[in-house]
Amino acid sequence: MEYTRLFQPINIGGMELKNRVVMTAVHLVYSDDGSPNDKINQFYWKRAEGGAGLLMIGGVATDRYVGYDHMLRIDKDEYTEKYQTLVDGIHKRGAKVGIEFLQTGRYGRSAFVDGDDSIIAPSASMAKISGDMPREMTKADIQYVCDCTAAAAVRAKQAGFDCIEMTAASGYLISQFLSPVTNHREDEYGGTLENRMRFPLEMVAAVRRAVGDDYPLAMRVGGNEFVSGGNTNVECIAFCKKLQEAGIDLLDVTGGWHETKIPQLTGDLPEGGFTYLAANIKNEVSIPVLSANRHANPVEAETTLALGQADLIGLMRPLLADPAWPNKVQHHQEEDVRPCMACNQGCLANVFAHKPCKCLMNSYVGREYLGEENRPAQEKKHLLVVGGGPAGCEFALRAAKRGHDVCLWEASDKLCGRISLVAAPPAKQTFLKLAAYFNHVLYNAGVKVELNKNADAAEIEHGKFDAVVVATGSTIRTLNLQGNSKITICTAEDILSKRVIAGKHVVVIGGSSVGCETADYLAQEGALTKEKLFYLGIHQAESFETMQGLLDHSSRHISIVDMEKIGGGFDFGCGWPVMKDLKRLQVAQYARTSIVGIEENGVVVKSQDPAGGEKQQVLPCDTIVMAVGYRSNAELYNTLRDRGVSVYCIGNAESPGNIMKAIHEADRLSEVL
Repeated sequence: MEYTRLFQPINIGGMELKNRVVMTAVHLVYSDDGSPNDKINQFYWKRAEGGAGLLMIGGVATDRYVGYDHMLRIDKDEYTEKYQTLVDGIHKRGAKVGIEFLQTGRYGRSAFVDGDDSIIAPSASMAKISGDMPREMTKADIQYVCDCTAAAAVRAKQAGFDCIEMTAASGYLISQFLSPVTNHREDEYGGTLENRMRFPLEMVAAVRRAVGDDYPLAMRVGGNEFVSGGNTNVECIAFCKKLQEAGIDLLDVTGGWHETKIPQLTGDLPEGGFTYLAANIKNEVSIPVLSANRHANPVEAETTLALGQADLIGLMRPLLADPAWPNKVQHHQEEDVRPCMACNQGCLANVFAHKPCKCLMNSYVGREYLGEENRPAQEKKHLLVVGGGPAGCEFALRAAKRGHDVCLWEASDKLCGRISLVAAPPAKQTFLKLAAYFNHVLYNAGVKVELNKNADAAEIEHGKFDAVVVATGSTIRTLNLQGNSKITICTAEDILSKRVIAGKHVVVIGGSSVGCETADYLAQEGALTKEKLFYLGIHQAESFETMQGLLDHSSRHISIVDMEKIGGGFDFGCGWPVMKDLKRLQVAQYARTSIVGIEENGVVVKSQDPAGGEKQQVLPCDTIVMAVGYRSNAELYNTLRDRGVSVYCIGNAESPGNIMKAIHEADRLSEVL
């Protein structure tokens, strides 16, 4: 299709953008001294080459209250020149570039503040995601932050940035002043909404004076805090009207705070799920509005613009997965786009753990400066890949792009066949994109794919391959349970593939990510589905209260049993939506619990409490689901190695792990073969 709106130019306060695609800001944890380095430069230059109209760099600290480790800074004159190389490189590659100013407030850590002081906030209210108690800001502090922001704006303009964005979203300092949840002040900066808006409007005024009337300014706003007792879209609209009056040229609308209980970025959020927040604001202002959060689908993005719900589309994670998303979409190569899984495993999880930003789908995120991606091989080789899962497909693709002659053998009738199991739990459907992606790109890369092809060691030797890469995956572990004939015993894979339909009373053995996601799948299977909810809602067949009750109730009674904790195995910050669902649907959790035996109508378990005591009980059960891990399937690798074949092992065949591990290992190997 033609994306006429997505790739239409737009003028924002005198800044001409070639299209409506904006890479929104991300904390990369790449800087060593607060300034951009070659790692950061090459990261952004790659995205500029990919076709985005505007890149937002940041968040960037503007004063000594630096909130995060390895955070970019522009609070001193010495940083100005260091940004010029980054900015010039982006301009040479055809994009405009902005800088996002970020004062973290109570979300920051005192350990990263310059000098002997704590983090600051409108009121002394601690955030759980920080764990540090902030100091309540004095009026002198407020003036200091405004002055520093204005000075930073001058430096940014001198460095060549095309625009500046300030941050009143996600729960950072400006948000904390705006919200009655975190602003408990009794002076002119607290109380009424008018007073709570005073600080951000003073900051905007200070920046506007510093840069002049003809320089574009943007503000990132949270369309709804999604925090109990906090601001909603109503208050955000009122704030945006004031921002327009104050001289803001662009409103960048995202979702709620980091501490909200409403998922903001994961697959739980439908594509464009927060577009309505931007649309409500756009209806009340005359300046351009950007819609952010989950716009990875270009058709959805184009539709958002066609409906007049926003003027620009904010992408970040899709441009991690594929920097060339804009160019590929514009030139009708949508199937070539390396899809974002909305998993947050390498980006959000790493950043909040103070680790460098990565991407499950793109191992070259943060490694652009090394120049290794698709580098031509010194010698063309005849390679065989055994196994068509993510690891095997990724290696085959990268090796073919480097010029090797690649064959891929897959024992089943399709590539990434087991990905349907990964995608079965709620909010994981995005993983289904993997199979379609690899089917398309492997064909275009010239990989010779043979399905329904069992690998035989003798045949492999006869093929005279220069090297063989074994990516045969893993097999599911099971327990030797002596069951009763009335109780069905199966694995998580049996459930997720629908080979087995569980009964009403289920015990899931294993509380890792697989066990929890399987329990969530089973619980939601017994609750009101989204299709049924939509039907009942549009026909007003039931009251809201009745439908809410049906949503929060499962016909299944599910228990998770684990000898250790429940919920282990999730990446940092990625498991809480699942755990929230388990609580909502009354899934019982038995940590530090072992299986004693199986009776006619139940499972006998023994639990240990923190004090060292024990409790034995029977959990009613008609279905036992085992989710106790995987073991590597390296038999072929061992056989070939013993026969002297040049053979390598990657992915789960090497050791069980997640898809990010598999893809990253595949890429590393492709660089050396």
